[in-house]
Amino acid sequence: MNATQPPLPEAVTGRTAAGVPFAALPPAAPYPGGPAPLIVTWHMMDAPATETAFAAALPLRGVPAWRVHLGMPWCGARALPGGNGEVVERARRDTVRAYLEPVVGQAVAEAPAALDEIRERFPVAADAPVGVVGGSLGGAVALRVMTEGRVRVGAGAVVNGAVRVRSVVGLIEGVTGRAYPWTDASRAVADRHDFVARAGDIARGAPWPPLLMVSGDDDFPGLRKDAADLVAALRGLSVEEDHARLVTVPGLAHPLAEQPGTAPAPQLPAARVVDEAVTAWFTHHLHRLLPSPTA
Repeated sequence: MNATQPPLPEAVTGRTAAGVPFAALPPAAPYPGGPAPLIVTWHMMDAPATETAFAAALPLRGVPAWRVHLGMPWCGARALPGGNGEVVERARRDTVRAYLEPVVGQAVAEAPAALDEIRERFPVAADAPVGVVGGSLGGAVALRVMTEGRVRVGAGAVVNGAVRVRSVVGLIEGVTGRAYPWTDASRAVADRHDFVARAGDIARGAPWPPLLMVSGDDDFPGLRKDAADLVAALRGLSVEEDHARLVTVPGLAHPLAEQPGTAPAPQLPAARVVDEAVTAWFTHHLHRLLPSPTA
């Protein structure tokens, strides 16, 4: 440990960066040699459904990095006036245009400014790529951040992720019993959020960020298939097996926490397995979250 570095602060909650609520967790010890790597996450709309609840479910304590959990739109401190009932109403009214597109789009759009403020406030590596993690719809945010390139990403992990919008629409159709009325506009949104088809966008650049897909074996079958398809597509683009990996977690359904999942809660056994897998992934790829020697 570098004795000249100041002691680490406690977890930071209840604040915002560029208007985005966050929970920031420091590494267990000062990072040797300078500012620590940064991992940023986006939580589920299901449990855990706030940044603090996601931090409790997936704390990644074993990674020697700052973990900054960003709040998703329409959740927690930014809940809609009608609460979860209004979210459900919008999803039923137009799953793609009134729910999936605005939530994911806003989270992606606000990420660069939020990360700029986080880098100013905390002792994180300023000139290095970040790690990204997303759960469920937050997984779509993480994947879109990886495809669009406005944030430099060194490695990613997605848990029970929304890899294809069409699969999420299918789930909601099953709940409502109504077929979704596809239009040219909603098809365009679905195409933009089909990350199997966009695997080449994730893999562009050199080096391109390795991706871990974590899938509960009790999650929705369509989401499990999409996770496997994305890993297969990425492996087809690389000779390095370590660039894409699928981990299946026994006994894990879709949520990572007990309902309603809005407040921090004890980590569930299945979530602990997820936490260990994601921790091992980022520990292995930590060098990708550091400034290059020439930076």
